[in-house]
Amino acid sequence: MSDFHLAQLNVAYPRAPLDDPAMAGFVADLALINARADEAPGFVWRLVGEDSDDATALRPFGPDLMVNMSVWESVEALRDFAYRDGVHLESLRRRREWFSHEGLGSHLVLWWIPAGTLPTLDEARERLALLDRDGPGPAAFTLREPYPALRTSVIEAPFTSF
Repeated sequence: MSDFHLAQLNVAYPRAPLDDPAMAGFVADLALINARADEAPGFVWRLVGEDSDDATALRPFGPDLMVNMSVWESVEALRDFAYRDGVHLESLRRRREWFSHEGLGSHLVLWWIPAGTLPTLDEARERLALLDRDGPGPAAFTLREPYPALRTSVIEAPFTSF
């Protein structure tokens, strides 16, 4: 077991309200995708709202920006779920029907946290800003450019908020 776990945040603008027929495919699959994530090898935790089993009602970064945040044992565990789970993969393929990343800069960020801890939304915002400012590095990276867990990945760094 590693001393570190992988935190991930992704953000997007929904193209319509969740009760709009244009979002029906996303909404219909969300509970199953979350259940499959919860059961996936290497899954640790995911952000949920106070009164729901998902994070769709949370808007910590503005009224129009949805967030998804989770923790995994490794980059490989997250990658396996994201790209090998058929239900999630189909949703991923259709994401442009439901979401936009226009004007966001980075919309996905990964970083290492000490095992047994959970990321905060403030930390997630800072990591996303760090990725936008400096590009991928040990403290904020992407699935395309992952970095190994290093003690320097989890130290406090001077972040700027957006």
